[in-house]
Amino acid sequence: MQIQFMAKNYTISQKLESIIKEKVGKLDRYFADTASAKVVCSRIGKDNFKLELTIKDKGLLFRSEVISDNMYQNIDLALPKVERQIVKYSTKLKDKLRQNAKLNELLFNDDFDYEINPEECKVSKIKNFNIYPLTVNEAIMELENSDHAFYVYLNADNGKVNVIYKRTEGDYGIIDPTLD
Repeated sequence: MQIQFMAKNYTISQKLESIIKEKVGKLDRYFADTASAKVVCSRIGKDNFKLELTIKDKGLLFRSEVISDNMYQNIDLALPKVERQIVKYSTKLKDKLRQNAKLNELLFNDDFDYEINPEECKVSKIKNFNIYPLTVNEAIMELENSDHAFYVYLNADNGKVNVIYKRTEGDYGIIDPTLD
């Protein structure tokens, strides 16, 4: 893990830097070689010191900020906070992977009937209608004037076909399809 040091109104000693490298280096077991850490040491007022520790890896961000009267104590306070964040995230990720594995097991189980009955998948109605360029506010008015759950319109602002619908919270949602 690459570690970058910054100081604001504070001078980082060689001893402090080596201790931080050693302790932050222990978090390497959670990350690939692409991870980077940024340590900002600063003096706040006369007797307080702040240490900010930020670790980035593949779009993930773990951060801790502590203030005390001793910079060495700040290291011991900041590292457990960041480690708890990392462990919490990895636990959530593992749980999600387990849930997906169970879902895949259910879906791809040999006992599962993959046959689709064409009678159950029949399109019963096709409706054609003209769409006109409307602003979002005009589309909301059209939706309110109809007794439908949604309204399809041509968005005058972006020229794309959008769907506006009323959400259960009482506000509106817009489906704006994109091609990826």
